[in-house]
Amino acid sequence: MKKIFLPFGKISKQTLIIMIVLQVIVTLLVWQTTSDGLIPKPGNVATAFGQLLTTKLFIDNMFVSLALTLKAMLYSIIITLVFAYLSVIPFFKSIAQLIVKCRYLTLTGLIFIFTLLTKDGSELKLSLLVFGIVPFFTTSFLSVIINIDKQEYELCKTLGYNNWQTLYEVIIVGKADQVFEILRQNFAISWLMITMVEGLSMSEGGIGTLLIKYNKYNDITNVVALQLVLFLIGLCFDWLLGLTRHWLFPHSKLKQEVAS
Repeated sequence: MKKIFLPFGKISKQTLIIMIVLQVIVTLLVWQTTSDGLIPKPGNVATAFGQLLTTKLFIDNMFVSLALTLKAMLYSIIITLVFAYLSVIPFFKSIAQLIVKCRYLTLTGLIFIFTLLTKDGSELKLSLLVFGIVPFFTTSFLSVIINIDKQEYELCKTLGYNNWQTLYEVIIVGKADQVFEILRQNFAISWLMITMVEGLSMSEGGIGTLLIKYNKYNDITNVVALQLVLFLIGLCFDWLLGLTRHWLFPHSKLKQEVAS
């Protein structure tokens, strides 16, 4: 038991599972006892959660949101990789740094500009998502490039590689597994943003439109149930991206085990 409260203490998986279960039970008990008329009780949320999963309205809107999110993720990672790889070239380094700084821009003041630049609501939502995701993707991948050990570059020089071959071997191939880790770390950003951008154009549906609808009628029970669905889907994608990374790059799992 002492290891649970000991800094850097290591516990078994069985102990970890028991600890998590107990923490969840305590959280539900606190929720049950402190919830009043405005905050729905866990039982009501669980009932709404089960009903929500079986409705065609929810399923259709969920697929709309997933399709938009995955499309934005695909475009974002392509743009990120292009500018991150080119950042080692002096001419493009300033452009990559500018993209990084764009993470401090808020989308609220830019919606009008994107509305003028896009032809419909679908393009507007996609462009806003990509603009919001790319700076964080680029920041994460540039940090990977900056922290590359100089010995890796020196090894390439020893082998007689030129600059382009070094770029390919050390960064493009050598850090390919980090791309999935970046996707995993930043997926939450796009998944959180999806509800906001879908509220700008509700003609195509999506989870954002459902949340706005439930909020409009103060249906807090369904709002919490829908948030729980979003949370679980986010956890599933996090697990799938991690699993895909370990499957494609088995050495990444070995590094993780050594680090832990």
